[in-house]
Amino acid sequence: MLKVGITGGIGSGKSTVARVFAALGIPVYEADERAKVLIEEDPEIVSGIRALFGDEAYRADGKYNKTYVAEKVFRHPGLLQKLNGLVHPAVGKDFEDWAARQHAPYVIKEAAVMNRGAGHRDAGHRDAGLDRIIVVSSPLALRIERIKNRDGRSQEQIENIIRNQKSEEEFQAMADYVIPNNEQEFITEQVLRVDAALRGSALDLG
Repeated sequence: MLKVGITGGIGSGKSTVARVFAALGIPVYEADERAKVLIEEDPEIVSGIRALFGDEAYRADGKYNKTYVAEKVFRHPGLLQKLNGLVHPAVGKDFEDWAARQHAPYVIKEAAVMNRGAGHRDAGHRDAGLDRIIVVSSPLALRIERIKNRDGRSQEQIENIIRNQKSEEEFQAMADYVIPNNEQEFITEQVLRVDAALRGSALDLG
């Protein structure tokens, strides 16, 4: 089975694109949503986060104190890499377990963080065994507007998040497919073209 990643900068609209794939019957694994579950339920992650941020990282009821951790990361950006180092390997394993249970020509992993890595059978990449990567691209000003409307974050918070993510050039350099989400080109038509290509690749794998 072909494993395909969808990624892009915050506010690019990767979740919107993933929903179109889902409407075509393609299973979609939402890595960021699963991470939220694992952060509260995986004992190793909970222990690691407490060691990194202190017991205040979790409330008395065991819920993750996202606001507290976000403030710590905002003041000490190096902590973000350590946090990712705790969460991402667990999410990667969870994705592999999930993918093994699916029955489709290919599956989608939607994630904000995705990297090229060793092991891709064609181009020498990939993150956690992914075979292809789709990058959703959107103009910066439009991304900022979407985030403000969606999350109510301040300009400073948004700019800090964007600084800690890959640049648009870095995202596109890792892409097998780029889907512009600029409110000028139809998303569905682009997804249909990529879907046809991926189904063809899946058949080639046999």
